[in-house]
Amino acid sequence: METVKLKSPIDGSIYAERPIATDQAINAAVERAKAAQERWAETPIVERGKYMLAMLEALVAMTDEIVPEIAWQMGRPVRYGGEFGGVRERTSYMVEIAEAALKPVMASNPKDGFRRYVKKVPLGVVLVIAPWNYPYLTAVNTIVPALMAGSAVILKHAAQTLLVGERFQQAFDKADLPKGLFQNLVMNHAQTEKLLGSGKIDHVNFTGSVAGGRAIEKAAAGTFMTLGLELGGKDPAYVLADAKMDHAVANLVDGAFYNSGQCCCGIERVYVHEKVFDEFVEGFVAETRNYVVGNPLDQATTMGPMAQASFADLIREQKAEALRKGARAHINMKLADDEPGSPYLAPEVLTGVDHQMSVMREESFGPIVGIMKVRNDEEAIALMNDSPYGLTASIWTRDTEHAAAIGDRVETGTVFMNRCDYLDPALVWTGVKDTGKGAALSAIGYDNLTRPKSYHLREAI
Repeated sequence: METVKLKSPIDGSIYAERPIATDQAINAAVERAKAAQERWAETPIVERGKYMLAMLEALVAMTDEIVPEIAWQMGRPVRYGGEFGGVRERTSYMVEIAEAALKPVMASNPKDGFRRYVKKVPLGVVLVIAPWNYPYLTAVNTIVPALMAGSAVILKHAAQTLLVGERFQQAFDKADLPKGLFQNLVMNHAQTEKLLGSGKIDHVNFTGSVAGGRAIEKAAAGTFMTLGLELGGKDPAYVLADAKMDHAVANLVDGAFYNSGQCCCGIERVYVHEKVFDEFVEGFVAETRNYVVGNPLDQATTMGPMAQASFADLIREQKAEALRKGARAHINMKLADDEPGSPYLAPEVLTGVDHQMSVMREESFGPIVGIMKVRNDEEAIALMNDSPYGLTASIWTRDTEHAAAIGDRVETGTVFMNRCDYLDPALVWTGVKDTGKGAALSAIGYDNLTRPKSYHLREAI
């Protein structure tokens, strides 16, 4: 029997192992989803919301078990708790706006004797392929609005966070969600690709690598299903001369290194106006040196291991290449476990970097950040846009209008001012270029999880 083994980054042990679903079980799950969805589509939106909120409470009730479980699975320190603040905010908001977001759109030019409107109808069966870095937050972005919109959901979670899918299943079962509407499946890549190409899935949402997104598109080719793809990122920050320095430093250090830098919208490169460059770097380095790297089960640890040793080795390679090309490393923290082949990695801050270095061009997804001096807005904007990715960009200034004007010229999905590494469920979550396509959360997210159906009704004649 083929199984999936979850290797813990804490000590390299096998933390969990689960059998892969048989092809027959996958087919049966899809048929259950289709049958359940037909009934679910007739359920009032208010009733759907009650199930979602009950699921949320059931999930939050598992916090004491889930927090160390996350640490064992992907290395996040237990001191930061679970992800349920964000899960609660996103779930509650998407339930709250569902009726308004999903209501029919009436034709703007009334005509006597006709009723004309567009309904937003469920897509059918939605497949969510979720990542390991924020295993609850990223999954809930699609699971809850898809169900609220009247679809059924099948979840395939990352092997690194294998137990998260089971927790979602437990929470939905506790909420008494009708059977078949949400199902957690353990599948390998070949089975996932086969399912995508079967024509039985109506929408897939995938969060992961660019290569993974291309594989999804290829597998789904010819089925005409809709796609939501959040892929790579290399999110920039621009610190202007008038920025509130202590605020910018504290937030950008956190934005770069929280979760060991394994954040979709984490800060990976910083451009600082020459007038405040030295002050910013001094503060950024001092703040970074406060991190305590170690076992994530220890309350004193503020940075745990990366999810896999190979991810840490990529950061080591990026750092080594940058140093060979003339960059300067400012932290050089001594850490016994920080060696090739180990997931434990100390944070690093580089200056003297440029866009000929992979650390400034290619996704790092780890605790390393390069800081460059710029002369003006034009140079900063050109550098921020010199990337194949575009998820978020943050601008640090006291001038709101100036920030918005700069944001208009940056190729990105979200523009932040004086904050970063955050997702607001009232605003659409989307990206440009190789970061992918589609949109999650907000009312626009509901548009991407439904299809329009027009009604042109001539009244009795």
